[in-house]
Amino acid sequence: MTEERITETTDTAGNTHTTHTVVTDNERRSGGGTSWGILILLAVLAIGAFVIFSQMSDAEVAKDNAVAGAANEVGEAAGQVGEAAQNAGDAVQDAVEN
Repeated sequence: MTEERITETTDTAGNTHTTHTVVTDNERRSGGGTSWGILILLAVLAIGAFVIFSQMSDAEVAKDNAVAGAANEVGEAAGQVGEAAQNAGDAVQDAVEN
């Protein structure tokens, strides 16, 4: 609702001043389409972020598994080197004794 207010004032010298004021109610008369659009956009962004972060998590798990596998192989290789050194030591001792 819009209302126009006209105020007339007269000062001591007899001059008349007129003021026009327009008052408008600030009722929101929106259909709500913008609000729904923003909510849908936020939902799409949240789903996209979830997908991206879950894929990053899967990549992190794969990397951790690869590192664990490599460490296991290094451990097995070290065991083989130790066994070879033991065999070489036994061979040297047999050669010295015979």
